Amino acid sequence: MTILHIAQPVDGGVARVIVDLVRGQREAGHRVLVACPTGGRLAAEAAAAGALVQCWQARRSPGPSTAAEAWRLGRIVRAAAPDVLHLHSAKAGLAGRLAVRGTVATVFQPHAWSFAAVEGPLAAATRRWERYAVRWARRVLCVSEQERLDGEAAGLPADWAVVSNGVDVRHYAPAERRAARISLGLDLEAPLAVCVGRLCRQKGQDVLLAAWPEVARRVPAARLALVGGGPQEAEIAATVRRLAEPHRVRAVGDVPDPRPWLAAADLVVLPSRWEGMALAPLEAMAAGRPVLLSDVPGARECLPPQERARGVVPAGDVAALADGVARALADPIECERRGALARAHAVAHHDVRSMVSLVDALYRTVVRAEPDARTPGRTAGRGNDRVPGRI
Repeated sequence: MTILHIAQPVDGGVARVIVDLVRGQREAGHRVLVACPTGGRLAAEAAAAGALVQCWQARRSPGPSTAAEAWRLGRIVRAAAPDVLHLHSAKAGLAGRLAVRGTVATVFQPHAWSFAAVEGPLAAATRRWERYAVRWARRVLCVSEQERLDGEAAGLPADWAVVSNGVDVRHYAPAERRAARISLGLDLEAPLAVCVGRLCRQKGQDVLLAAWPEVARRVPAARLALVGGGPQEAEIAATVRRLAEPHRVRAVGDVPDPRPWLAAADLVVLPSRWEGMALAPLEAMAAGRPVLLSDVPGARECLPPQERARGVVPAGDVAALADGVARALADPIECERRGALARAHAVAHHDVRSMVSLVDALYRTVVRAEPDARTPGRTAGRGNDRVPGRI
C-alpha cells in the first residue's frame, strides 16, 4: 500500500507513534509518506525511518490560516495518491478531512480529544465539528477504550477501531539502577520519583510540584527529577525555585534518551490532565519501573490489573497525588516488585510490533470497504468495529 501520514504537532508522543508506524510499515514493504511542518523531531526521524517527507506548513491551532493549510494539504494528497490517508491529532484531522472529504480511505486518530483540552463554548464548538466531520473518516482510531467511550459520549457516530499504543520493549529494556544513578550524578540511596514529559499544561507537572512539599515531609530523603522541555519550562523552573528545599527537585530539560532516568527511578509519575494513552508510562513499564498516573483515558487500561487501584489518582487531586508518591517512595523494595510486574505486562500487551500489525490490519479493512455502501454523507452508525486481534 501507499500510506500517507499527516501530522501537526511534530514533537512528543504523536511524533513517536508516527515514527514507529513508519518504521514498521517500511519493514512490511509499504510506500510511506509523511506530511508535516518543518521543525521538531518528526520530519527528520520519519525520513530516517524510511518515509518520504513532504513539507506541510501548518500552525498548531485552528485559525484564519486553516483554509490555506487545507488547500495545500489537498495538493499533497493528490500528488501522493495514497491508498490510505492517516490523520494524526486534531489539527491534521481538521485540515485533512476538509481537504479530502472522504474521497480517499481516511483514518482519523485523535491522540486525545481536542474537546478535552478546552472548556466552555470552544469545547462545544469542537464537539460539533467532530460530530460533523466524522462522516469523512472510514475509521476513527482510538488508543484506548476510554477514548472511544468519550467520543461516543460526545455524540460522534463513528466507525470505531481501538488499538492500544505500544513501545519498543526491547529498546526500553530494564537497566541497572546503581549504574544509571552514577552516570547521572545522583544520590545512590535517595528514593527518586521521575516525571518524563513535555513541560506543558496537559502533562500536569505543576500539580506534581504542588504535591511535592507533602511528599518531602513524609519521605525526607526523597528526590524528584522533571525530564523534558516545553512551553512551560521557565514557569516550572520558577516554581521549583520557590520550593522550601529546591535542591530536592531537578529540572533536567529535554534529553535525547530518557532511558537512564527511567533506570534511575524508583517510581515514574505522569499527572496528566488529559491523554488518549500516554507513551511515557509504557516506556517506564517496559523499563521495569512502576508508574503513578492521573486517572485519565488510557491510564487504567495500560496498567497491569493488579495495579489499577493504586496506580492511578484523580486528575488534578494534589493530596491524592502526594499520598500516592509518598507511599511508593517509602518502600523501594515494593517498587522493585511492582516494576517487574509492569515490565511483564508491557511486553505482553504494549509491544510496538503488535501495534503496527493491528494498524496494518485496520488499513486493509478500510481499503476493502466499499464507500458506495454507506449512507451518503455519513460513514458511521454501525457501532464499534474493532480490529481483529485487538490489543
